[in-house]
Amino acid sequence: MNARHIDDRPDEGNTPTTTHAEYGAGNPLLRITRDGERMEFPLEADTVRIGSADGNELRLADTDPVHATIEHDDRDEYVLTMHGEGEMNANPAADATHPGDATETLRTGARFTAGPWTLVFAREEFADHGRPFGGRKGGEYSDQPLQPSRPDYDAGESPGSADDRGI
Repeated sequence: MNARHIDDRPDEGNTPTTTHAEYGAGNPLLRITRDGERMEFPLEADTVRIGSADGNELRLADTDPVHATIEHDDRDEYVLTMHGEGEMNANPAADATHPGDATETLRTGARFTAGPWTLVFAREEFADHGRPFGGRKGGEYSDQPLQPSRPDYDAGESPGSADDRGI
């Protein structure tokens, strides 16, 4: 490691930013597949129930009546809770996940199953709050300047422009 600090970087070139985008930004959706069948389901409601029951936002045949739910929380995260049998790709004990053995904070590429269906979460990088792009404003180890605080989406705060955030 050398003695160069992140604040010594030249002004030109790529400057990493934070991911405090507008609440719900980034076109969050599920990519769903089964036996060659493919579809996309946009996550537009704050609660999406997935399963075979009438009234679910996402109905999938051959699943439990309510197999899983996805909650869009007040931190602008999408949180999966599995109610039926299925696989998740996250370790529930990992940092930045919500508590519970069957719960996972979804990041782009997160995969889970419900019956014969495979579902993959996607959200544009500028709004996906996980690393690599948004976890820090750049750097590792000793070069970790803090990014601005997350907006209070419930209070109607907006993240502002990159210039307002000092980026």
